[in-house]
This record gives sequence, structure tokens and C-alpha cells, in this order.
Amino acid sequence: MTLPLFEDAESGQPWREALCPGAVVLHNFATAAGATLLTTLHDIARQAPFRHMITPGGFRMSVAMTNCGSCGWLSDRTGYRYAATDPESGKPWPPLPEAYLKLARAAAASAGFPDFEPDACLINRYAPGARLSLHQDKDERDFTQPIVSVSLGLPAVFLFGGLRRNDKAARVLLTHGAVVVWGGPARLRYHGILSLKAGYHPLVGEQRINLTFRKAI
Repeated sequence: MTLPLFEDAESGQPWREALCPGAVVLHNFATAAGATLLTTLHDIARQAPFRHMITPGGFRMSVAMTNCGSCGWLSDRTGYRYAATDPESGKPWPPLPEAYLKLARAAAASAGFPDFEPDACLINRYAPGARLSLHQDKDERDFTQPIVSVSLGLPAVFLFGGLRRNDKAARVLLTHGAVVVWGGPARLRYHGILSLKAGYHPLVGEQRINLTFRKAI
């Protein structure tokens, strides 16, 4: 699934935007696979429905979440963690679909991380007004593996900061099919999503879906 990358934002073809050493946006990289990814997502959500998790501080997250893979990311009053089973059903999370794995591996390889083998995919669903504050992905055991983040649906403004929370964050527009990959010296950079603006996407409707692939265990 290796795709050519062109520096042409208007062509609809994949193109590359470097953010810093170790971090890149592959615009339109997942556009062609969008319909397949979303059809597969419906099957995942039937087995493990989206839910609004609670932060350790007791706040309800505005983003609805579910997982697939050998483990899933969870948040509740006891903290953040990965678990092999869905606490709402007691069953294992749905397995990572082959189409998801192929996309994640191909994006990571295109960004310079050829050996990426994710075992978890956190799936976020943003309705208008939902946001994700600046945070680090640091609940994983192996920080040598990158993060691969796929955007589907409504456009969103991605915040990509530094290694400290108060470092100035760049703002990057992510449209349908964009994939952000960060690892190496950028692996623990703070990142987030600004409040989603209302709109409509022909495949996804009035929402944004984000697939975030990690090597968690």
C-alpha cells in the first residue's frame, strides 16, 4: 500500500508535510481506503460500542471512544491504562482488521518507521464541539514505536506541541484521509485537537473519526 507523495495540496493526491524531525503529515494517504475503513468500523462498534469515558479527575470526555486490537486504552477514576477486555462487556476487544493493519504499517513505513507492528487502535468519534486537550501518549511500554493517527470525516485543527505542555503548539489542518505519524525524537510531543466545527462529510456525516494506532504492550 505504498503511495506516492506529492507536494500539492490542491491535487487531491497524497502529499507530505513535515512537522519536525520524526513527525510528518501524509495528507490524503488514507482517502482511497476511507469507505473500507468506515465499513469495518461499523462492525467494530457493534461489538464494542462508542462510549464517553471519565477522566481520573471525574470529567466526562467530549470525545466518544472505542478500541480494537489485543488491548484497548481506557480512562476512569482509577487512571489511564490499557486492558485486554472491554469493561462494559467483559469480552476481548474486537481484533485489529487486516485493512487497518495494512494502512498503519504503510503509513509508518512512508514516515521512516518500517518495523511498526501495532497491537492497539483507539478509535475516537468527534461530534461538533468535541475537543482533545494537549496530552502525551505515554501509557505505552515501548516509546521506540511511533504513533499513527488517521483522520476521517470533518476537518479538524491538530495541535502539535513540544516536549513540555507549555511549549507553543503548531496548528495543522487535517482533512479526510490525512495520516499523522510521529516517533523517534517526536514520540512524546504534546498534541491535541481544537473544538470541532460543525459541517457535513459525504462518507462520515456530521462527525470526525480518528483511528490512532499504537504498539501498547
